Amino acid sequence: MNSKQIVEQIQQKLGTEKFHYTYDEKQDKLRVEHKELGKGLDISIAGVVSKFEVKKEVAIDEVLYTVSQTFEAMEQEKNQGFDSNAKIYPIIRSTSFPKASKEGFPFIMEDHTAETRVYYAVDLGNTYRLVDEQMLSQLSLTAEQIKEAAKFSVKQLSTPLKRDEVSGNVYYFLNSNDGYDASRILNKAFLNDMKSKIEGEMTVSVPHQDVLIIGDIRNDVGYDVLAQMTMHFFTVGMIPITSLSFVYDNEKLEPIFILAKNKSK
Repeated sequence: MNSKQIVEQIQQKLGTEKFHYTYDEKQDKLRVEHKELGKGLDISIAGVVSKFEVKKEVAIDEVLYTVSQTFEAMEQEKNQGFDSNAKIYPIIRSTSFPKASKEGFPFIMEDHTAETRVYYAVDLGNTYRLVDEQMLSQLSLTAEQIKEAAKFSVKQLSTPLKRDEVSGNVYYFLNSNDGYDASRILNKAFLNDMKSKIEGEMTVSVPHQDVLIIGDIRNDVGYDVLAQMTMHFFTVGMIPITSLSFVYDNEKLEPIFILAKNKSK
């Protein structure tokens, strides 16, 4: 399916009653504007096309879900404002992610690794809203209080793991689909507990928002498998973060470059 066909599918399924569409053929980007709210979001159609090759109709369903949840959050904000008792969670994003909202308000954020940055979000049930500086007064919280609340919240999240073994290496997958799977990389107690069970080198990967992979790498093949795995998840993820993995040692995360690591052995 090509870009124009994807655009037609999205427009057909979302309809024209609530939304207005502008397709930029040069940038291969679709702008969806909510008529009543006067706000919109941009969809990279090239990204949807590549995901469609792997995921078929699911790729389009994911776009529709993102659009509906985003505008639902905007409608909730307009009608009800923000609950000062709402849960705050940390959100992991790549360092290329925007530092400010569309309206130009800087997000509350802090550095994490060379590949990742931590943002903060108000949980809205099925979705969330990233916290920017303008929202602090509405929430009656300071930036530091936001960060402390998020640090506490992430520790309360469950950590169900699925185990898989490939060529003598063990991989653990966390994929609860609550929007905060990658965020669990900030739970040091969880990482330290896993570290105590790892026999080889411990790696941590957050290729996209809805998966966290912990590797127990016991031989060179393990790094190749990890590289293929993270690249696959990075490619098909709704919100990609980084295809690079990290070594976890002495409570620190260091990016590993798989090819360089293998060449040095």
